[in-house]
Formats: sequence, structure tokens, C-alpha cells
Amino acid sequence: MTNGRSGADAPLIEAERIALSFDGRPVLRDVSFTLRAGEFVSLIGRSGCGKSTLLRIVSGLLEPTGGDVRATGSQAIGFQDSRLVPWIRLWDNVTLGLPGSKAERREIARRALEQVQLADHMDAWPTALSGGQAQRASLARALVRDPELLLLDEPFGALDSLTRYDMQDLLASLEAEHGWGVLMVTHDIAEAVRLSDRVLVMSDGVIASDIAIDRSSLDAEGRPADHAALEDRLRASLR
Repeated sequence: MTNGRSGADAPLIEAERIALSFDGRPVLRDVSFTLRAGEFVSLIGRSGCGKSTLLRIVSGLLEPTGGDVRATGSQAIGFQDSRLVPWIRLWDNVTLGLPGSKAERREIARRALEQVQLADHMDAWPTALSGGQAQRASLARALVRDPELLLLDEPFGALDSLTRYDMQDLLASLEAEHGWGVLMVTHDIAEAVRLSDRVLVMSDGVIASDIAIDRSSLDAEGRPADHAALEDRLRASLR
């Protein structure tokens, strides 16, 4: 795992022949891929295929038993559960672990919360937030860390369909503004097609397909022009 920020032309993730076994059972086998700055890549596949395990290896939370992964140390990670600390205010959650005085941290939090339309909730308790608001707060927590790479594990999986769509719009807008590379695990094929430059289809611990998405022509809802055909292709690949 690399430390610090990547060089101008270096990939944010370079995974080479990653393998991982638990109790002698292979979970990942010979997984290789790259991800560059500004690129949005989704991981899809059936439950248990190794998607979340691969994300955790990239983040440094797990060590592979084989192969090598080089990833920028400038990362932020988000989960389906926003993982806000319930006994501290929202602004304090967003800047938890950052250096600086209380006033400095409140100002950093205010700017980030403003970008996710939560500036008026700075002093709210996490338990007072809706599911969508909690996920917006999770994105604000990423913003204050100025990452090169955003790692997301089913970030909108617990949200209702309308809130989920709004959060997709917000994520796409922030990714375009900040130039993050994004690696996202999702079970939602339509979500993967709507947001991604590439979709990696995982099956039995390997990347079975690496599908590029042409985003040069988008419809009014931000989907590629051939989104229906792409979704059908991805569904077929998961059968």
C-alpha cells in the first residue's frame, strides 16, 4: 500500500493477481485491475463473490494472501451504515480526528455540510437525521479529508428509491467537482450504469468482465444513451 498522494500520471489503484483465502477457502483468486484519477468504477456481483472483500483490501483493512495492491494513501471510505458517532454533534462527526481548534473544525465542517445541503444541521444529533441525511453527512466527512480516492461499500443500499436517486445525483456532482477516483460496491445494476465509467463484474472470486461505459451522450436523468442494453448485458452476466 502506498502512502501520501499519487503522482500526476500514476493510477490510484493497481491490483495485481490479488488472492485471499479464509480457513483454506478461496474468496479472491487472481484479481487484477487499475483505477485512475477521475474514474468511477463499480463492482457488481452476487452476494459472496468477493466485492466487499476486494474493497477492504484496497483500503488496507485486509491483507491479501497473494498478489500485490498499490493504492494511494489519500482515501476516504463510506459504508451502507453511515457510522456516525451518536453522542457527538454532526459537525464534530464530520471532522472527527482532524487537527485544529474547535472553531477551525466547525468552519471546515460548515463548508463541507454546505456542499451536501446540510449546513442547517451542523448541531444536530445523528439520531435526528434521516437515512438520506446521514449518508450526506458521510459524504461531507469524505470531503473534509480531501481524498484522491473514494471507496464506497453499498453506500445507498438502505435508502428508499427516491432518496437513493437524489444521493446518486449528489455523488456524481461531487465526484465531477473534486475529481475523485471512485470504487463502489453495489448490487444495483441501474445505479452502476448510471454512475460508472466502468463496471467490473465479479464471480467466484474473479473479475469475470470489465465493461466500459460510453458517457459521451447522456439522457435527461444522467444515464448513458444505451443504458437499457447495458443493464440487460450486466443482468445476463450475473445469471
